Amino acid sequence: MVRTTISAPLQRFAVDALRQHLRELHTSNVQDGAVLVLDNASGQVLAWVGSSGELSQADQVDAVLAPRQPGSTLKPFLYGQAIAQHKLTAASLIEDSPARIPTTSGLYIPQNYDRSFKGWVSVRTALGASLNVPAVRALVMVGVDDFFDQLNRLGMPMRESGSYFGYSLALGSPEIPLLQLTNGYRALANGGRYSPVQYAAGQKISYQAAMDAGAAFIVGDMLA
Repeated sequence: MVRTTISAPLQRFAVDALRQHLRELHTSNVQDGAVLVLDNASGQVLAWVGSSGELSQADQVDAVLAPRQPGSTLKPFLYGQAIAQHKLTAASLIEDSPARIPTTSGLYIPQNYDRSFKGWVSVRTALGASLNVPAVRALVMVGVDDFFDQLNRLGMPMRESGSYFGYSLALGSPEIPLLQLTNGYRALANGGRYSPVQYAAGQKISYQAAMDAGAAFIVGDMLA
């Protein structure tokens, strides 16, 4: 007999919260979602909602496991690596302005979501506002392959290489399941230490260093 780590009250709350949130977003044509709750310290799964059930058009698809582009959710790890490499600090100024970055396949021209630019902003502001152009400039500093390796250390393996994604890696172009993405965020709360997700009670926790502890603390402070 295996004792699950799922918390029944939290599972019910997660289901209800997801359905309520989707009802509020119905006019924006948002039809489905997923929820995963992990215990930061142990990695135990406390709630797992793979779809919205009857509100979903694909209720048999477990969106916790389905590969999806994570978009801007990779930016904290990118800035964390830039901080760890002493390329940036939370207070460093980084330029949010039109960029034309040469690549082997031509110019890469990143855009912000609102198609506007803020000029010089601090790293803290760039992350808080989820600005795309400063993130790409940070990736130029860090290096695509180094950031790709960082994501792998955080338990987010990808089928393709870093060079395949290029600078779009800063903006979350690879497909990463919510399960691995959420577990990667645990490392920010655990001083840069990574451990696998726990599905059953009583399993041994095995941590390994995946990110600079000081950088993880600073990024956590910026996100807060």
